[in-house]
Amino acid sequence: MADRRAFLRAAAAALAAGASPLLSAPRIGPEGLPEGAIAAAEYDTLPGKLPLIKRTWRPPNYETPTRYFAEAFTPNDAFFVRYHLSNIPRVDLAQWRLQVGGEAAGRPVSFTLEELQRDFEAVEINALCLCSGNRRGLSDPHVPGIQWGHGAMGNARWKGVRLKALLEKAGIKAGATEVAFEGADGGVAEATPDFVKSLPAWKALDENVLVAWEMNGEPLPHWNGFPARLVVPGWTATYWIKHLTSIQMLAQPLRGFWMAPAYRIPKGRFPVVDRFVSQENETNTPITEMVVNSLITNLREGLPYRANSPLFVRGVAWDGGYGIERVEVSTDGGAIWRQAELGPDLGRFSWRQFTHGFVPAPGEHVVSARAFNRLGATQTTTLVFNPAGYHNNVIQRIRIACA
Repeated sequence: MADRRAFLRAAAAALAAGASPLLSAPRIGPEGLPEGAIAAAEYDTLPGKLPLIKRTWRPPNYETPTRYFAEAFTPNDAFFVRYHLSNIPRVDLAQWRLQVGGEAAGRPVSFTLEELQRDFEAVEINALCLCSGNRRGLSDPHVPGIQWGHGAMGNARWKGVRLKALLEKAGIKAGATEVAFEGADGGVAEATPDFVKSLPAWKALDENVLVAWEMNGEPLPHWNGFPARLVVPGWTATYWIKHLTSIQMLAQPLRGFWMAPAYRIPKGRFPVVDRFVSQENETNTPITEMVVNSLITNLREGLPYRANSPLFVRGVAWDGGYGIERVEVSTDGGAIWRQAELGPDLGRFSWRQFTHGFVPAPGEHVVSARAFNRLGATQTTTLVFNPAGYHNNVIQRIRIACA
């Protein structure tokens, strides 16, 4: 009965997306996810959202189906949802204030949303928001945590004020080492540590880091951080604090669970340029920038494709902000790679769409894509294993049958 219900849910979601249920498999998620994650996955709808792939309900963690990545910017109502804590209040805008201060600030100040929008230059930036654990469910061997597939990410146009302008308004003392951020969400149990993150002072002063109130031309949705959130282009979304309430300039590194031991990667295992030196130790370091990666968005294993007719491979590629230089596609399991056509350059922090057409012969084909950035970095053929399942940028292998 459970399998039948799962199939019916998948079929309903496919109909809503304009697909034929006869071509829609009941499986939700890519090959490689743990069987438990496959069995538990279902399409579910949060208020204001389209049906998304539910990974957990409390706290809410919902993944975007990859069909929505066909668009340059991910629709707000299809944008993924990620929370660590379960108490997520509906913020009363009339009562909301953003507090800026701390021991390394000259004086504390606070702002209403109206003041942020009226008194500071508004800036818009295109940037990919990507959960640090995206593709964690594809780790081999499997690791603990939310078993994300490919959809814990989304590309959007973010509008807000530069964080730098707010810090300068409060005054930055010479000894400022880090800047800490906290949102309105909290834990149900009193002992649960608040979700507080910090940035090194140099990163907080980067002109691309925003306190954003708008997403794709509309106010931030509740599930994506209303009324304001931090946007840290190029860095993974663990730093993109939602429902932002407090910004504190610190003279010493932040000590707290969500900085250490959480969100750490083995030191020296990844080609990271942006290092968070004040939080490093002998063995590990905070995750920071995204690694170069790509995703084929329009092909699915298990679906039939027509032989001897043009077939297009479409997808997106991204990195930590250095820029995608090229994408290559293989249709024969990696023996031969051909350069794909890149879509418009929407900015170095945005993903880049790509397309490659070929005419498949009858039989099975293994289709892959690999991205290269302007630093020369590319994707891996084998997983760089780490206990948290971060930075999975293994080249995809999608088997399709053509007849």
